[in-house]
Amino acid sequence: MTSLAFAKGHGTGNDFVLFTDPDGEIELTPEQIAFLCDRHFGIGADGVIRAVRSRAIPEGKRILEVEPDAEWFMDYWNSDGTVAEMCGNGIRVFAHYLIEEGLVSPERRDTLPIGTRAGVKDVLAGVSGYTVDLGRWRLGEEALVAARGLNVPRPGLGIDLGNPHVVTVLADDAKLDGLDLSEAPVLEPAPDAGANVEFVVPEDPLLKDGVARIRMRVHERGSGETLSCGTGTAAAALAFRHWGGEEMPNSWSVEVPGGRLGVRMFPTEEGEHVSLSGPAELVYRGTITLP
Repeated sequence: MTSLAFAKGHGTGNDFVLFTDPDGEIELTPEQIAFLCDRHFGIGADGVIRAVRSRAIPEGKRILEVEPDAEWFMDYWNSDGTVAEMCGNGIRVFAHYLIEEGLVSPERRDTLPIGTRAGVKDVLAGVSGYTVDLGRWRLGEEALVAARGLNVPRPGLGIDLGNPHVVTVLADDAKLDGLDLSEAPVLEPAPDAGANVEFVVPEDPLLKDGVARIRMRVHERGSGETLSCGTGTAAAALAFRHWGGEEMPNSWSVEVPGGRLGVRMFPTEEGEHVSLSGPAELVYRGTITLP
């Protein structure tokens, strides 16, 4: 039997089990990850995050070739034990964890480069939370989205943020609240690697003080419906702006079941980036015996 020291954290209800493994010595099996995430027999979470030094794993070594200051790598698994490229809520919680655990020095509390399977992400610590630059995004293919609670499949737009998303807009709050996301939505054509699926409606009014406001629910690939999805909120805002055209703003407020997140699009020398802002909390620490 192996004991694992862990912390439990969340960002707008999107929750994670985090543990430190600086030298990459702990190799969890998919079954152990699923156990940790089990809400009845384990700790309960949407995913597991390992804090490992970039130099200790092959993916991290490739990151260091691009950004030598990305000392830490966010090694992320979905609750079913599958590997994921990135997690927008998870990386904010991860940055908070690194700071609280004393794994990063005080002079680096402002902007922290973190390695992920979707590249280096810069996280900025603020007064009321964290902002992560999710980097460049890419418009994907359209797909038809079928889900429980929808009478007919709806068109969806693919958005790539280092991990895949398909976003579909619904007519009103009643349609959004009436969805049953206990089963994964069906996409046609089905992406080879699957996708997170976001359902979104505009708030009334859509625009307030120059900020566009939308509501969203999400079914995450490998985790099921979650209270929040960071990259999913960015994908939803990007898709809605695409549909709305040039009159749409670059600042968005997205309400998810677990709270509210901010999304902003901004130009850079390499093209448009999108950022995500929101809270991150650690709620408790403990030790658990792995099967």
